[in-house]
Amino acid sequence: MSTVYNVAILVGSLRKASINRKLAQALIALAPPSLQLEIVEIGELALYNEDIDGATPPPAYSTFRSRVKAADALLFVTPEYNRSMPAPMKNAIDVGSRPYGQNAFAGKPGAVLSASPGALGGFGAHHHLRQSLACLNVPMLPAPETYLGGAGHFFDDAGKLNENIQVVLQKFIDAFALWIAKQA
Repeated sequence: MSTVYNVAILVGSLRKASINRKLAQALIALAPPSLQLEIVEIGELALYNEDIDGATPPPAYSTFRSRVKAADALLFVTPEYNRSMPAPMKNAIDVGSRPYGQNAFAGKPGAVLSASPGALGGFGAHHHLRQSLACLNVPMLPAPETYLGGAGHFFDDAGKLNENIQVVLQKFIDAFALWIAKQA
């Protein structure tokens, strides 16, 4: 019997029809049988504030942390805002890594895929995210580093994924599946 790994996907864009959300959904469809991917929503998380994170943290904090802790691996799919990750993504990292000593991300294999309509494909966001996750003890997929530029042209009017991008996504998710199994 083969092992199935549960992967929590965090999408940096909060828009329901965002390109990055569509890419996350495409990755779910392309995932090999060894991966069970599920988007963990980050939009309801209040800005991290230690004053409200005491004995009874906000329910959204507790739910988010328990979903991340239950995952075997983490996949971050993000756009780039102002050469960095979007604020909701950074906030989710702060919420999941606190309080001190209770880092929900620790030791879980991770990967980042960034996409942007611009030519650089979210390069800045990608590396800021990797930098934050490195200090949280998330062993990151070393390659392929996947930055997808020109993201406004990935889907046609009917929502169908461009075949060239599908090939890139397939290589990425297959490499991630191997990375997770290696880390297990």
